[in-house]
Amino acid sequence: MRNTLTRLNTSAATLTKNRTEGSVSPISGMCVTCVDGCIGMCEIGKSAYRGHEVIYPQPFGVITTASEKIYPVDYSHFNIMGTAVGAHGIEADSDIAIFPNVNLEVRFGHDNGIKFKLPIMIPGIGSTNVAKNNWEGLAIGSALAGTGLTIGENVVGMDTESVIKNGRVVDTVDLKRRVKLFQDYQRDGYGATIVQANIEDTRLGVQEYAIEKLGIDIVELKWGQGAKDIGGEVKIKDLKKAQLLYNRGYVVMPNPTDEHVIKAFERGAFKEFERHSRVGMVTEEGFAQRVEELRKAGAKYIFLKTGAYRPADLARAIYFSSKYGVDLLTVDGAGGGTGMSPWRMMNEWGVPTVELHSLLYQYAKRLSDKGAKIPALAVAGGFTFEDQIFKGLAMGAPFVKLIGMARGPIAAAMVGKTIGRTIDENQLPVYVERFGNNKDEIFVTAAELRKELGDEEFERLPTGALGLYTYYERLAMGLRQMMSGSRKFALEHISRDDLAALTPEAAKISGIPFITDVDQKEVDSILAG
Repeated sequence: MRNTLTRLNTSAATLTKNRTEGSVSPISGMCVTCVDGCIGMCEIGKSAYRGHEVIYPQPFGVITTASEKIYPVDYSHFNIMGTAVGAHGIEADSDIAIFPNVNLEVRFGHDNGIKFKLPIMIPGIGSTNVAKNNWEGLAIGSALAGTGLTIGENVVGMDTESVIKNGRVVDTVDLKRRVKLFQDYQRDGYGATIVQANIEDTRLGVQEYAIEKLGIDIVELKWGQGAKDIGGEVKIKDLKKAQLLYNRGYVVMPNPTDEHVIKAFERGAFKEFERHSRVGMVTEEGFAQRVEELRKAGAKYIFLKTGAYRPADLARAIYFSSKYGVDLLTVDGAGGGTGMSPWRMMNEWGVPTVELHSLLYQYAKRLSDKGAKIPALAVAGGFTFEDQIFKGLAMGAPFVKLIGMARGPIAAAMVGKTIGRTIDENQLPVYVERFGNNKDEIFVTAAELRKELGDEEFERLPTGALGLYTYYERLAMGLRQMMSGSRKFALEHISRDDLAALTPEAAKISGIPFITDVDQKEVDSILAG
């Protein structure tokens, strides 16, 4: 087993480092010799003059973040099992059972009415700058790929142009833009935009507005995420906006209406306010009531997203989802985040991904064995490539239908956007320029999309969307290859038998057989003649 390790007191996330980088106490993370006169490059030192600002990864608004902690077990502790025999979901013919014929479409929902071309969705990314500034690429890329994208919490409340009357939203700019970008590029009904809500959104009536005015069919309740066990947070550089958010009911620190705080801000004592969301208070009665309210408001499908909370909360999530007919439950493991999550919390809080997903399978099976209807499940928590997608689907089979990914897709959209900017500025990096000097030459999917969309529509595509679409194209081809090697030619045939645990601990936690125990009965039968 690998040592469970967290770096203390120094990290790129907090822009800090030790003076004696080669000689650091493993317990405290402090330099072995802490010298009077040091300028304070470490996290303790920086906290001595910037205080609570150092809680969060920096620089805010242009980064996504993930834990540096090495957990005892992760998905690399499992291998995918291939076979030389037969085929599932296709004729066992070498001329037919080829990997391009693997079907990656998935349907789910109470009536199987939601259809995705790929088993991928982007869970809620909301009011942070990194989400807003890359939404064009994320929305259009997701729509072209036929996958799902969730509009996360606080988008309406953070929009200074939102019109709110009597505490309820009646018009928006940002939310309308986010929905329309997806809808304009959605093809043949594949994929979906989901509108999520936290406490503040619910009070503002965001989901009711989205259903009635924006044609949204799917809404999501939010209990939390894997990055933290508190509400969403952002930083605000503008005093007027901080005051607006305070008046809309958000927790804003320090109080932007306080005369002394205003004077301190104006003289430069601090440069950013923090906007925080409240933590939820889950009860079965409240959950059932909200589900019913949303159905009466016209929601066709209702999702729930929960985070890396203790096992009892996971049990509540799947039990409530089963009992009240939720269409999709997303479970997000500890360790990562796309917004402003406290750095130490991100490293030290919550149930890690493999353990959480293993418990999810166990709980789903217990309910299923008793005859309960299990909602479609999505799992998230650090997924980036096709092998991890396969493993996540197999770990939770047959209940898990989708893999939630956020940091990977955002990275792809950001890179695509950056390439577009450097093309326009004639400043392409050599690393990219070797492939060409325009988007037709650089993006390998450009010819396919130009043919499908036509020249005029293709030219309007932002390169952020090309980046995401092309990343998904790679994942799709890689996943097809993985699945064909396991002789699984449609997603519904992926099973837990397609995995083997590489360590006894991974086997114990997951219930997946240890590598040398796989196929033991069949082996005995073969060798017995």
